[in-house]
This record gives sequence, C-alpha cells and structure tokens, in this order.
Amino acid sequence: MTQMPAQCPACRSEMVVTQLSCTNCETAIVGHYPLSAFNRLPLESLRFLEDFIRNRGNVKEMEREMGESYWTIRSRLDKVIGQMGFDVPPDAEAAGASRKEILARLSAGEIDVETATRLLKELGQ
Repeated sequence: MTQMPAQCPACRSEMVVTQLSCTNCETAIVGHYPLSAFNRLPLESLRFLEDFIRNRGNVKEMEREMGESYWTIRSRLDKVIGQMGFDVPPDAEAAGASRKEILARLSAGEIDVETATRLLKELGQ
C-alpha cells in the first residue's frame, strides 16, 4: 500500500490534498482538503487499526491472531490513540501487570531476553 505523505519532505509542514480527479472522465476538482488523523498515521499503525476493526475491537481475538499479549495489544492501541492526537491517561496498574507478564513469560521460556527487553521498552513509550 502506498501511503500519502502527511508531512512535507523539505520543511516537515503539514501536507494537504489540493486536487481530486475522476478516474473515468478526468474531471478535476481543485481546493484545499486537510488530511484526516488516519492519513497522518504511520503504515504500521494503520495496519494495526485494520486488524482491530476486522476483529471488532475484540482484544482477546487479536491476542490469538497476532500471538501478542493483551497488554502489548493494549499498549499498541494506546500508542495509536496518542498518534491521532487524543490524550491517553497513564495506567500505572496496567503497566505493572504488563511488566510482570513479560517477566513471567521470560521465566517460563516463552520468550527470549531480546524479546522481553523490546516489550519492556515498548511499555515505557
């Protein structure tokens, strides 16, 4: 999927769509159309949202499909919410439980040290 740039590659200012064209008759409409919050998301976040919507927001189903923990998926969702410009209140209890789960998976041999380190760093974001 080719993604429309949300920032100018030269000065990093916000980009806008200035022309829409019909693929059939080539009619063109010129104007200034701001990009939506979805258009400004990185491709990885868009794919995550597609999975989230396809699973009807069922995080447990996403756990099974993606092979990631509830807390990792929730953390990724919070990250996307923040990328869209919405406030994400800190959830210290959830972060603590996530750390414990990661360490338990490491102790059980389900994940290696490198994966555990990456997951713990993701919690800090």
